[in-house]
Amino acid sequence: MHDLLIKNASLPDGQRGIDILIRNGNISAIGPAIYADGIPQIDAVGDLVCSPFVDAHFHMDAVLSYGLPRVNESGTLLEGIALWGELKPLLTKEALISRALKYCEWAISQGLLAIRSHVDICDPRLLAVEALLEVRDRMKEFIDIQLVAFPQDGLLRSRGAHVQLIRALDMGVDVIGGIPHFERTMSAGMQSVQVLCRLAAERGLMVDMHCDESDDPMSRHIESLCEQTIHYGLQGKVAGSHLTSMHSMDNYYVSKLLPLMKESGVAAIANPLINITLQGRHDSYPKRRGMTRVPELLEYQIPVAFGHDCVMDPWYSLGSGDMLEVASMGLHVAQLTSQKGMRACFEAVTTAPAEIMGLSQFGLRPGCEGSLVMLDAGDPVEALRLKPVRRYVIRRGRVIAKTEVPRTRLMLGEDASNISRRFND
Repeated sequence: MHDLLIKNASLPDGQRGIDILIRNGNISAIGPAIYADGIPQIDAVGDLVCSPFVDAHFHMDAVLSYGLPRVNESGTLLEGIALWGELKPLLTKEALISRALKYCEWAISQGLLAIRSHVDICDPRLLAVEALLEVRDRMKEFIDIQLVAFPQDGLLRSRGAHVQLIRALDMGVDVIGGIPHFERTMSAGMQSVQVLCRLAAERGLMVDMHCDESDDPMSRHIESLCEQTIHYGLQGKVAGSHLTSMHSMDNYYVSKLLPLMKESGVAAIANPLINITLQGRHDSYPKRRGMTRVPELLEYQIPVAFGHDCVMDPWYSLGSGDMLEVASMGLHVAQLTSQKGMRACFEAVTTAPAEIMGLSQFGLRPGCEGSLVMLDAGDPVEALRLKPVRRYVIRRGRVIAKTEVPRTRLMLGEDASNISRRFND
């Protein structure tokens, strides 16, 4: 285990000139002027130090497969699903592992140290499950990977999916997933929610369901998910991902839905980059934004996280693993431009997803894991504006990624003479 002292850090809550002492891989003290002799030290020189970035919604089995076997020409969700169906028979375990490991390298360099990845279980070979379980084990010293058993083609719609989902759980997959809006009928979708929540209660597992990823305001499986969460006592263990139909629902219905979500403890995971890309494709103008009602969810104190969802796969041709890009898109789409709103967007890719995923070891307090990120920025808002390099990425007190940067960042209120002196230095 590793010891490390970080000096003169700025924290996300606004504290400045703070030292962070890591002993045996865990944070042992946080405060000004901490003295520790004989251990490595890093001077943050006022830069922001935060807990690691966390991606609460991703598809690592599809990552970096863009163009295989062809490109999604329409850019729609349904063509992406169809394209993934074409690719599945061509997948090999070796290729899945290679692409996932490459993405993990990208993620670590960006300070992204925890990912919840959905893994398709509708292929009876369960190749993707085997591959990602191996990746999870091989990368555990550097990044936490939480896997969701995801019936991409529908739990009830896809033959054998229920049995294969249970097999995946028995193999070591962590979380139960679903996609009720992709079942053949509304009633089948409701049934799938009930079956999956009952299974989660029986096994003591968390649930994370693709829910209402649609422009259809009548896609309302989130209410079924909330009801079943309460029925089976799963409060605090369930998340609804995407929830894009909420942007098309009438305000009266939403005024009833939000209290139900609050009562059930169901968290919301939006995916700004992908939601804004895939939704509204059938609109002319005005064109819907396609992301769920993040400001209203936050106002109701419903936990909200942002996920990257896709990077260079059948649904999305871009992406780099930078969660600040995700947060920035979420900020713009939701018009969360107040100081409070922008900080909530930063939390949506750090502390909020960690809490939703049950990662109690992540945080900036004594006793937490000494896993931190130092950014070339002074505070969360500046980090969102600049999307700066990660000066240091630290895992349990050990530096696992480092980027040397010139000290030329313009701080708010700093005059040109100070900048000139820096360049001359």
